[in-house]
Amino acid sequence: MDTTKRWLAHYPAEVPHTFSYPKHNVAKFMLDAADRYPSRPAVEFIGARYTYAQLRDACYRFANAIRRLGVAKGERVAIMLPNCPAAVIAYYGALLAGAVVVQTNPLYKPHELKHQLSDSGAALIVTLDQLYPRVEAALPHTKLRNVLITSVAEQLPWPKSWLYPLKLKREKQFVRVAYTGRTLSFKALLDGATAEPVDVAIDAEADLAVLQYTGGTTGVAKGVMLTHYNLVANTHQNALWNYKAKPGEERFLAALPLFHVFGLTVLMNQAALLAGELILLPRFEAETVLRTIHKKRPTIFPGAPTMYIALINHPRLKQFDMSSIEVCVSGSSSLPLEVQERFEALSGSRLIEGYGMTEASPVTHANPIWGTRKIGCVGVPFPDTEAKVVDGETGEELPVGTIGEIVVRGPQVMKGYWNRPEETAKALKDGWLYTGDMGAMDADGFFSIVDRKKDIIIASGYNVYPREVEEVLYEHPAVKECVVAGIPDKYRGETVKAYVVLKDGAEVSAEALGAYCREMLAAYKVPRVFDFRAELPKTMIGKPLRRALIEEEQAKAEASPASETHSAPESK
Repeated sequence: MDTTKRWLAHYPAEVPHTFSYPKHNVAKFMLDAADRYPSRPAVEFIGARYTYAQLRDACYRFANAIRRLGVAKGERVAIMLPNCPAAVIAYYGALLAGAVVVQTNPLYKPHELKHQLSDSGAALIVTLDQLYPRVEAALPHTKLRNVLITSVAEQLPWPKSWLYPLKLKREKQFVRVAYTGRTLSFKALLDGATAEPVDVAIDAEADLAVLQYTGGTTGVAKGVMLTHYNLVANTHQNALWNYKAKPGEERFLAALPLFHVFGLTVLMNQAALLAGELILLPRFEAETVLRTIHKKRPTIFPGAPTMYIALINHPRLKQFDMSSIEVCVSGSSSLPLEVQERFEALSGSRLIEGYGMTEASPVTHANPIWGTRKIGCVGVPFPDTEAKVVDGETGEELPVGTIGEIVVRGPQVMKGYWNRPEETAKALKDGWLYTGDMGAMDADGFFSIVDRKKDIIIASGYNVYPREVEEVLYEHPAVKECVVAGIPDKYRGETVKAYVVLKDGAEVSAEALGAYCREMLAAYKVPRVFDFRAELPKTMIGKPLRRALIEEEQAKAEASPASETHSAPESK
């Protein structure tokens, strides 16, 4: 064993240190599942169900339909859909046709759409009728040749398919689309296409499968180039980690959006690899998730910490049976210890924290699901993944326990940023991906993340890591959610501010929270300002948007503090 990879000593015996990753089209996961389990449920959506044989048929139809529209190998196909069967069909169908998928957030406004679609050069987009007005507004600034429109109603079983449009009309959300010129019906195209197998040859290590955009909350969004091999490797790495999963038997609860790289790999691709059933929810609502778990008995539930927080704090939680859940993997932001322990106690499942980023397809680290795990750590590197902590400027490896920038190397690491050679050169050096995350490795090879390099608060010359302060606040019995950020301060440079959402019925003052933090933290780390809010701004995946709060502060820097913002007493 390589003694520099000290984490290997803590791998469960069932997890190999290395693996031979196949080099094929990502869509082969779905095709293989259809060959082995043709009658097995592949997708379930509000009562509608596709078997693997039916899903394969639909994907072939989509591939043939877009090829007939002129989509050639390597051209970009954008998918702007919530979790629904069409999102799965368009994804695998586009890959079968040799196209590159551009996953697009359904919440994007025309300005954001214009950038992503023009930057990627997308030739075709699949979207919902309700989202069409935004796509239409962005159209003149793109290279789109066709817009394929689907609807929620046409993906539902009868009578829901008949009732849903009535609901939209009653709520004045119904959108009528004129199918003319380049705007076409998704369903009509599929119905008119052949299900003849499509086999466009690809080079898994060279050809892109996905352009996954990232960085939109901190600057101009960049297209991360993920190859078929990147995604195939990371899907297998996740499966190796979850070694107790049974092919053809697992049910995956898809509350995470599939357009996000986390949902793309640990849900859509993982479910296909294991021939699992993908239970699709178009958005996260705690009550709906609890009802779905109670009724449909999923076994695997990847999510974001905010999802687990919402579930354990639901007022009628005890009315629902969560015992079917066996494995949960938390990602996108820090998982508070209290949340982990409470969720496991309530569900009987294993909830582990992992780590990754879009540029790594996305998972690089995780705590063992069964075996040694460490609280406050994101775990150890996956099979065939190397990681170390370095000085971000010199690249020099730092001693165990020293905080520095985490860099990773492995088969899941991106090819680079689309049309951004300078950005690529900054992120990839000698095969190592510089993550921009600050952390440390302990003597056992477990890694901890202290924060994004760009999020570090410098108060009176001291470095304050927001995550450390947030962990302390989460331990307070009244705190449901929180975000800590630095705000401008003429004397200290920056001041620590905490944005706090309290649990239902809970009460606590800024003074009390400040006193609590002073018992746990050095004086310079204690928040000087507390802002109590009903909710925090979040991405669609549920990750709190610290950047949005910072921009909000910058916009009102010259204004008086809001009435709900309170300062904690100075530490003595």
